Amino acid sequence: MKIKEMRDLSQEELNTQVADARKEIVSLRFAHSLRKLESTAKLRQTKKRLAQLLTVITEKSEKTEAKGSK
Repeated sequence: MKIKEMRDLSQEELNTQVADARKEIVSLRFAHSLRKLESTAKLRQTKKRLAQLLTVITEKSEKTEAKGSK
């Protein structure tokens, strides 16, 4: 999912995506520790996606705060 697509999601959808990414990171870490993870790049990509989602959530909350203070 690209960052533009993430910005179009609602707050609820973003929160769902964040929860899914966190669950996936846990399962990937577990698989990595058992040496069953074939591609360690998947772990890095998932962490990056989580960071992007959290950034979009922060941007949206800052926009609503800025609108409320004007």
